[in-house]
Amino acid sequence: MNVHQGYLTETLERFLKAREWNITKAHKMLVDCLNWRVDNEIDMMLTKPIVPVDVYRAIRDSQLIGLSGYSREGLPVFAIGVGLSTFDKASVNYYVQSHIQINEYRDRIVLPSASKKYGRPITTCVKVLDMTGLKLSALSQIKLLTIISTIDDLNYPEKTNTYFIVNVPYIFSSCWKVVKPLLQERTRKKIQVLSGSGRDELLKIMDYSSLPHFCKREGSGSNRHSSNGAENCYSLDHPFHQQLYNHIKQQAVQESSRPIKQGSVHVSLPESAAEGNDIVKTIELELHKYGNGNGNGLSNSLGSLKI
Repeated sequence: MNVHQGYLTETLERFLKAREWNITKAHKMLVDCLNWRVDNEIDMMLTKPIVPVDVYRAIRDSQLIGLSGYSREGLPVFAIGVGLSTFDKASVNYYVQSHIQINEYRDRIVLPSASKKYGRPITTCVKVLDMTGLKLSALSQIKLLTIISTIDDLNYPEKTNTYFIVNVPYIFSSCWKVVKPLLQERTRKKIQVLSGSGRDELLKIMDYSSLPHFCKREGSGSNRHSSNGAENCYSLDHPFHQQLYNHIKQQAVQESSRPIKQGSVHVSLPESAAEGNDIVKTIELELHKYGNGNGNGLSNSLGSLKI
């Protein structure tokens, strides 16, 4: 039930799409996903809050993601601060736990509520990826990002309808040109790289109130430490994260009368797919080419770069 939420046909379609409508491969993917959920007690993930709250706040300040609103079609709009996420305040296990909890809350609470409100199955979301502040140093987190994306690919397939990429620096544009042809056509069709903050294009599918905070002013960029917690959807003070955290704490109390233990939840981590390895190698080669042709000393910093 936690996987399909009553929408069996739509769930089976997601796994079939993820395996190019190959029934045998889709069946194996679904069985592997169910086994992963059982082996790692994923159904219990929303009963395991990250405590104390200061640890969770540190995660929210360094793993920038939040729900900013809904599209006019009722799809949840998730904002992700790719460029400014540092992933340096906690262990890998904490970040993986937090990511899975957001996935589970989306699938069990957010999407069913949207389906009920709009009177039809809503099983996907929209993601707005902010590249503000993207630097070469972010590549040191490629392993963690690959783990998270692989967990999504294998166990939460076809949950994103469209990826909008905004506030794009030159280095991203350079890599995107060579990475794009490596992606499956199904994936390429989902990705739209927008000009500037993407505000005008995004307003075609959502109201102003649902825009992520970094899109509301042209060129404003992302702000990790906005003074208005209700405005900054990354912040623990934002209503989405308050509701998420309180829900997990309440579920923990209902599940057990014992005090909540500190410490992260350990989840078996997947190996990266061959396609992902090819993309990483391509990015690495492109950055080296970019560095070698640049006279500002960047080539020196790229000389020993290994992703």
